[in-house]
Amino acid sequence: MSGFISHIATLEIPVSSLETAIPFYVEVAGAEVEFKGERNAMLTFGTKGVPTIFLVETEQTNRLFFRNSHNEIEHSIIDFYTADLKGFHNWLKSKDIETGPLNINPEHGYGGFGFKDPDGNHLSATNVLHKGQ
Repeated sequence: MSGFISHIATLEIPVSSLETAIPFYVEVAGAEVEFKGERNAMLTFGTKGVPTIFLVETEQTNRLFFRNSHNEIEHSIIDFYTADLKGFHNWLKSKDIETGPLNINPEHGYGGFGFKDPDGNHLSATNVLHKGQ
């Protein structure tokens, strides 16, 4: 049955400290704090249809990523969009945020790269927009 789900509402991210995670996601992702509780926080982007980010403080050390068993590449499950991929990559590096190599296809200019939040959750940035975005 289809038609019940219209979009992704929220991405939930495990963090060890809200006091460290919130400034990271506000500065790096441009999110705004909608709600901050004792052990969780809801961050928004102010754009209709864009998922919110729900930070959940936890002692678990499982982090967001998976390893592709065919090529051993570690993938994030969250890709942030930026029109200035190279500029964002350089900015993150200037902030001493762990980043992977910048991969841009020379034929069409689309690409991306990975980076990590303070807890080691794998995130990615891309300059690719898909239909409806």
